[in-house]
Amino acid sequence: MRRLRPATVYLIYETTGGFMFRLMATVYTVFIVVRLNPTPFQLLMLGTVLEGTYLVFELPTGVVADTFGRRVSVVIGVLGTGVAFLVLGLAATYAMAIVSQVLFGIFATFTSGADVAWLTDEIGEDAARPLYLRAEQWYHVGALVAIAASVALASIDLRLPVILSGVGFLALGAFLALAMREEGFTRRERVPGERIHRSLAGTLKDGVREVRGHPVLWLILGTAAVHGASTEGFDRLADFHLLKDIGLPAIGGLNRVVWFGILDGVGMVLGLGALSIVKRRSHLRGHAAVARILAVIDVLLIIGVVAFGMVGAFWAAVLAFWLVGALRSVRDPVFTAWVNQGLDPATRATVNSMGTQSDAIGQTAGGPPLGAIASVVSVPAALVVSGLLRAPALLLYARAIRRGSVGTLAPDEIDEELTLDDEEEMDEPQLPEIPGD
Repeated sequence: MRRLRPATVYLIYETTGGFMFRLMATVYTVFIVVRLNPTPFQLLMLGTVLEGTYLVFELPTGVVADTFGRRVSVVIGVLGTGVAFLVLGLAATYAMAIVSQVLFGIFATFTSGADVAWLTDEIGEDAARPLYLRAEQWYHVGALVAIAASVALASIDLRLPVILSGVGFLALGAFLALAMREEGFTRRERVPGERIHRSLAGTLKDGVREVRGHPVLWLILGTAAVHGASTEGFDRLADFHLLKDIGLPAIGGLNRVVWFGILDGVGMVLGLGALSIVKRRSHLRGHAAVARILAVIDVLLIIGVVAFGMVGAFWAAVLAFWLVGALRSVRDPVFTAWVNQGLDPATRATVNSMGTQSDAIGQTAGGPPLGAIASVVSVPAALVVSGLLRAPALLLYARAIRRGSVGTLAPDEIDEELTLDDEEEMDEPQLPEIPGD
């Protein structure tokens, strides 16, 4: 099979990945609650196990991607994710579900950081920056289609969407192995006689040195940790809250799976719209501009999550649920653009992995306390606390804006660059238009 253009491969990877992941995720909570009947604490512990695994394996796999290549790391990660979802779909006990989360946590770290580093190496930082947002739009298109498919399959058997998601990731991994080229990556030179573990350690040291040399990167990693602590409670308890605390209204005999399909579908459409607005009206050059966008998003996220936990009316909770989903859709690619400004290509995957690892640290630390609050006090109380946990990030954004560039530019040079950027339109890869553009 002929290798395809990197931008094309990345869009296929994001669209198909969005479809396959949402095929599973749409029914995940209903699948776990109905088949395994966990307590709120056990439900949160599934997430804690997943994020704890991320925490342990994220940085080592990022170092692997920087040492041996991004392509092989991405392929391993996608294939392994397929295996993890197959195990989850066949799970008949809580222990098997835990095993699936461990597997998913291990193999997801192989793609985390490596996929973005691969794209940036192949097409350059300037061309990759607008593609982050466009790829996220394609991801949402794939996910939107998957919601309908997931609901239809789950009406036959709750296991079907999860199992087919695993099979789909295996097929995607095989495609990427054949279609991905890797011409922009330069493997770290090994000293003659140097053992592999020393080569990996050298890459890690280079990545740590880069982070230490750029104070704003430390602040970026700090915001990732705060974000992780805040999102863990919402991700694991939002559907549970709708199911158990608020209840789904009986309109036309809609069952639980159909309800969650509708809720996720509308959320995806709103996310596409929000991405289009940010893509058209904001640039992602210069850390100060990006930090300001993220600060606004996080203020609205605090309001949305707290409101979701406090309101008791179904439609008020749904509106807050949709607001949080749309904002999260925008935040992810904007944060990716922030992390990747001015990085050394030799350690790009390692630094990206540090960002994801910081998120995992936050989720791992936040999961058990939030689970305890949900069990001892209430699920709504845990949701309110998870929203408020995001507040310290606002202080980090303010400090990041004052500290100067992530890269090598001085603050006055950044301002000059931003002025030029506003006057000149960036070159962007010629890609098909999608809904929302």
